[in-house]
Amino acid sequence: MELPVPSRPPANASSPSSNGVLCPSAATFLFLPCAYTLLFVTALPANVLALWVFLRHISTMSPTHVYLSHLSISNLLLSLTTPFLAAYYAQSSVWTLDAGLCQLLVHGITPVLHINIYISLMILTWVALSRFATLIQHTHASRPSACVTLLPPAFFSRLKKASFASRVCVSVWVVAVGGIVPVTVYYSVNEAMKGAAGSEDGGAARGKELCYSPAVEIGGILSAAFSVPLIILFFVFYLLVLLSYVTVLRHIRRSHRNTTIGTSQSLLAKVFRNIVIIQFVLSVCLLPYHVFKPIFISFAHSRFELTNTPGDVHDRCHPFSTYVEVKNCLYLLAALRGSTDPVMYFLLDRTFRQQIFMVFGCKRDKVQDKTMSCSVAGRASQRLAQQQ
Repeated sequence: MELPVPSRPPANASSPSSNGVLCPSAATFLFLPCAYTLLFVTALPANVLALWVFLRHISTMSPTHVYLSHLSISNLLLSLTTPFLAAYYAQSSVWTLDAGLCQLLVHGITPVLHINIYISLMILTWVALSRFATLIQHTHASRPSACVTLLPPAFFSRLKKASFASRVCVSVWVVAVGGIVPVTVYYSVNEAMKGAAGSEDGGAARGKELCYSPAVEIGGILSAAFSVPLIILFFVFYLLVLLSYVTVLRHIRRSHRNTTIGTSQSLLAKVFRNIVIIQFVLSVCLLPYHVFKPIFISFAHSRFELTNTPGDVHDRCHPFSTYVEVKNCLYLLAALRGSTDPVMYFLLDRTFRQQIFMVFGCKRDKVQDKTMSCSVAGRASQRLAQQQ
């Protein structure tokens, strides 16, 4: 089947705004479908494997395992939505607003995508803070960290319990679902659908309106206003992880100058590496989207009146067609965590890493020269390792 050629919709199609229609380029109808298809192929088996390892191969679940298992569930739900997103962008010039797949995307897929982003944000922040709290409680520097004196001792003890991590994850799901679903439902029902139906041709034109339209991709003023608290929430959690990164770095420097109290340098290096990994994931995957989103909202709604010029709006492209494509590409970058998070589990947790080696029949044995060897074969390789 040939890929659709990007073109303007017919002149008899109505537009939800008087500024024209969205004109997709190759970035929309070619790059995004291929990227989401690749994301589905990699994210689905990786998260199924990770969740299987957490639930079946790790007998004693630590708080980190609880956090990462809930993150795997969220990413698994995300991976199930990627085929619909690939079809949506590939058929952006074909689907109409009243099509069943378009209705599913607007009413069902959109809430799942936003829920995944903010569940991942909150869980990764809790992982970073729990590792940070463990560090400052069990290591010492030239002087105690202020967090040890400000936070109650019961807080540090609870961070070590898997039951406390389970309650945190349940609270994260409740907050994310309860805060995002009403906003996305309002957007999909009152702005995307009614906005398109209220075009200049009236409700009869709704069946001819394209699914890839300004009403669906840009939204209305109220949904944009509801997005502001989510953007603020992201930067609050992002700064918390950044603060823990800076505090751990200062803690390491003070511990190097300490000559009276012995400090586990390996623990310091491990916690610092874990926080760096989480900070890297948040900075690369989520930060660009949340930096561009307020700019996009501001431009889309403050310049609407300036771009509202008379004429045949059906024969020209919407002035924010390029901005919409940039937004969708950055959203793809945020969704790529579905494939990269299992790699992050491998780097963060040693138990998970060992279980992955065992699942694939890979053993790590210490030989006399203190090096690590990996035996992938069967009994013959095991006998050879015993002889060595």
